[in-house]
This record gives sequence, structure tokens and C-alpha cells, in this order.
Amino acid sequence: MRKVLFVCVCVTAALVLGGCQKKAQPAAQGAAEPAAQQVVDIPVPVLPAGVLSTGPHGEQASSAQSLSLSDDEIAKIKSGNYKVAIAFHYAGNDWSTAQQAGLRDQFGKMGITVVSVTDANFKAEQQISDIENAIAMKPNAIVSIPVDVVSSRSVFKKAADAGIKIVFMDNCPDGLTAGKDYIAVVSADNYGNGVASAQIMGESLGGKGKIAMVYHDANFFVTNQRDAAFEKTIKDKYPGIQIVEKMGFDDENKGAEIGDALLTKHPDLNGIYATWDIPAEGVVSAIKAARRDDVIVTTIDLGNNAAKNIAERGAIKGLGAQRPYDQGVAEAILVGYALLGKEAPVYVALPALPVVHANVLAAYEEVYHSPAPAEIKNAYKN
Repeated sequence: MRKVLFVCVCVTAALVLGGCQKKAQPAAQGAAEPAAQQVVDIPVPVLPAGVLSTGPHGEQASSAQSLSLSDDEIAKIKSGNYKVAIAFHYAGNDWSTAQQAGLRDQFGKMGITVVSVTDANFKAEQQISDIENAIAMKPNAIVSIPVDVVSSRSVFKKAADAGIKIVFMDNCPDGLTAGKDYIAVVSADNYGNGVASAQIMGESLGGKGKIAMVYHDANFFVTNQRDAAFEKTIKDKYPGIQIVEKMGFDDENKGAEIGDALLTKHPDLNGIYATWDIPAEGVVSAIKAARRDDVIVTTIDLGNNAAKNIAERGAIKGLGAQRPYDQGVAEAILVGYALLGKEAPVYVALPALPVVHANVLAAYEEVYHSPAPAEIKNAYKN
């Protein structure tokens, strides 16, 4: 019987540059002048085999490649005329757009109708209202990423008690039981992406320097995991690099403000890590405003702006990329598992994808399942 398989393809070693090219950028006149450093175009980092992340409750990850639906199973799902609601924590970025594309494409193949897509704009009370409204539509399933794991518990429990199947992106509310209250959690290998970001920072600085961390100051499983992975990797693998400051944020739009504060307080700073691409963009803006071309950035998530910055040899030297389109496909397939009563793994993760200048265009196509836009291609500098 022919099967529909979920497949993730890893970037091959052929994408790694055979040699390293050095690029030195002096500090601009009028700016504080830290010790001179040379920024190096590093090869694509190699991560340990397998998924490094564990689930919200310490679960070992199952591979998304193990998920499959047969032709007969898909036909059975199509005959059910099922409906699904999608509730995002925040829908205003490239990650969410790609997630939604993967979900919609796979639901379309399964004949499942998407009845609503909501954006809580990182507000817990808004998401609770969104889920209440979704419950009123009586969907067969909900796919969501909780804004707050404590306050959202009761509304998701209400949905589960109403017989609605739930698949979570990245995180799940406290106190809910896998296999009973929800089907599964699907995420990227966030720990692995944190390791990738740290390795890119460490290798780009030649294992020496002073850096700062801009971390997500919230009880949010996936960002907490990537931040911890970055810090541990720097401390364990690069003893010559000192983390001189850690500044947290609860609003992703504060990246420029925090970046400015860090550069002012530490005029000899060599690098800044930001926990995802949007705050990283703010940090890059602060670096430009301070005329500090000697400071480099690493982050997580291959958004369009981050990809363009890497391509044009800007401040962002690399990052760990999630695979949001593939994650959406996996979540949709797990909804199919739930509707069929098919046993499902409770935690599914997709492998981390290190991205540097050498592989940014190929990585973009792997993440989004489409070629990089002309703006990114035209920005690429050899």
C-alpha cells in the first residue's frame, strides 16, 4: 500500500565552504574602539547526531520522519468532513506564516477544513478568548501554541473535555496529560539550534572575546531551552569567551533598546546573541546606529530579514533555523492520527539546521520549501 511520508532533508556537507575567507571591519570613527578582531566566514557547523531537545516534560523526541498516513487512512479522513481551528501565540512573523502554510497544505490533502486562524499577539487573555470562540465553532481539532502555560490550562482543558482533539506547537499548558487532554507537542530541536548559534558565535570570534545574551524573560519552554543551550555551549566549548551580561525582554520589539544599552555599557563587546530573529533585528539596528561594525550577532530562526543580513555579510553571522513549514505538516498529520484513533508519539521534533553565509540560500529553500526571494539572492555577496 502506498504511503504518504513526512520527510525532512538535511543540508549536505557539499554546502560547506572548502576554505575560510577572513573579513575584517574596523570600528567607525567617533565610536568606541574595542580591540581589533577579525570576523571569519566559518563552514556550516556540524551538530551531534539526532535531536538534542527533550519535550516539555522531559519526553524523548520522536522523529517527524516516522509519521505517515496511508492512502486508505487519508480517504477515511476525507470522508469525515472534519474541521480544525488554528490559534497562534503570534502570527506576525515568517515562522508563523510558514507554519500556517504547512498546516493548510497538509490539511488540504486530508480534506480537513480550516475554520479559523487567530493571532493572540502574545497576549494570554486574547488567546483564551480565541480558544473560547474556537470551541463555539465546534471544530474536531485545534492546533495551537499557548502564550502562557498556566493561565491557558483551563480553556484548553475545556476544549479537550468537549471532545476536541488538540495538537500543540512547541509547548503545552501545565497540568494537561498527553494522550488524554492533548495528542502531542511538535517542535524544532530548540536545544540543538541554541548549540548551533553558540558554535557560530564561538567560531566566528576565534574562541575569544566578550559577548552578551538577549534572552526571552518568560516561562516559555522552547526559548528557555535554546537560551540555556547557547549559554552552556559557550561556557563548555569556548572558555576564552566571556558572557559579560544577560538582558531579558518580554516584548520582542525591545531588541534595539536592549542592544543600545549593551553597547553603551560594554564598549569592548564583540558579540550579541538574541533568542530569535525579531529581537536580533533590533540588536542589528542598534549596532548600525552605534557604528559598531565590529560587533557580530547570532540568533535562532531564518526570517527573511535575517536571511538577507547573512547573505549580504551584515552583523548576523549565522543562526540555528527551525523548520516551520515541516512542523506544520507534522502537526496536521498528527491531527489525522487523532481523528483515526491511531496511536501517536507524544513529542515530535524536527532537526536543527545551522545556517551561515556558506549555505544561507540553500537553507532558505529547505526551511520554506521555495527558493529564496530575489531580494535575498541579489543581496548575496561572495
